[in-house]
Amino acid sequence: MSRTVRTASAAITVALALGISACGSSGGGEAAADSKQTLTVWAMGAEGEKLAEVAKVYEKANPNITVKVTPVGWDVAHQKLVSAAAAGTLPDVAQMGSTYMGEFAELGVLEPVDTKSFDKKDFFPAGWDQGEVDGTAYGVPWYVDTRVLYYRTDLAKKAGVDKAPADWQEMRDLATAYREKAGTKWGLSVQPSGLDTVQSFYPFLFSAGGEIINDKGEAVIDSPAAVSALKEYGTYFDKGLSSKSVPPGYDVVKDFGNGRVPMFFGGPWHVTLLNEGQPQIKGKWAVAPVPAGKSSVSSAGGSSLVISKDSEHKAAATKFVKYLTDAKGQADWYERTKDLPANTAAWDSGKLAGDQNLQVFKKQMDTAKSSPSMAKLTEITDKVDQAIAKVTQGKASAEDALKTAQSEIEGLVKQ
Repeated sequence: MSRTVRTASAAITVALALGISACGSSGGGEAAADSKQTLTVWAMGAEGEKLAEVAKVYEKANPNITVKVTPVGWDVAHQKLVSAAAAGTLPDVAQMGSTYMGEFAELGVLEPVDTKSFDKKDFFPAGWDQGEVDGTAYGVPWYVDTRVLYYRTDLAKKAGVDKAPADWQEMRDLATAYREKAGTKWGLSVQPSGLDTVQSFYPFLFSAGGEIINDKGEAVIDSPAAVSALKEYGTYFDKGLSSKSVPPGYDVVKDFGNGRVPMFFGGPWHVTLLNEGQPQIKGKWAVAPVPAGKSSVSSAGGSSLVISKDSEHKAAATKFVKYLTDAKGQADWYERTKDLPANTAAWDSGKLAGDQNLQVFKKQMDTAKSSPSMAKLTEITDKVDQAIAKVTQGKASAEDALKTAQSEIEGLVKQ
């Protein structure tokens, strides 16, 4: 998903204080899975448009079921979900990004996943983890994404390097060689500051063995591993290998194509953007796993499908979600959207199995790590964004910046 700034859920707080229930079960009034009924479904962004096509196919095979899909823009998705939760009018099924999951699970408006219908072993571990809150699964993984390293192979050869960097030292050496021997403007594009800088930092943090919040719910952003990761991240700015200022709407794909930026961390959609938008470098770039610190670990993103606790169509909703998330449905969804399947069996045949670039993403997903599903996750990561900016702009050491972030995050966790 594209992360958005979440507004405070004041509407829900007021509604609950007034006794307006947004989380009661509909009890015995629920319809059987195959009885005549209408399912309401909200899906965000491009997925909302494509899901309507899938719904028509599903309706033909299930004539008693009408699936009403409402596309919702990511820019308004959070507020729309907040308002619906407060009013008790959430759809039967909704797409939910990982940054929302903790908040809505805490409000009690989501139905726990039926683990008899869905087996976590069918999905990438990080994909399943995104739908879990305090050990209970509320979302079934729909699609996943992760970041891998994109690099210009032609410019690497010009710089005297004929393989992808496998660890931090090799990546730094290649970034330096790109500038000094291949004449590039920068060595690596990583975000210096601003909203969601943490997304750019995650491959360093996780590969160092660090995290923001541990499994016990404790803040650990000032750990030795996290400090090591931020020092490494900051090195690119100290040495002039990465730009300290990136304009709004910056298009790394364009600079990758013209050779100003020879390396960046990107998602699966960048494959299509490069193939279609930068045809002049076809065969001159490749993708590789995130270079290892302690190990090679990237961040996991994507979206899950949730069912409203108030839904009177839980059985039919479960059946529809099953259709969307089994191996066949996931392979079909990839063909329509290029969203990477969360169900690992969907990778065993067809284009997904034969595409070397996509298989790099699969390998990375096997070890990818998801952010904790917490109600205050955006506030927490904002503190990390600020710490990163202090380091990249030369205003604080990694130790001092993360010590401050640790104190601030501890306060948020304890609230």
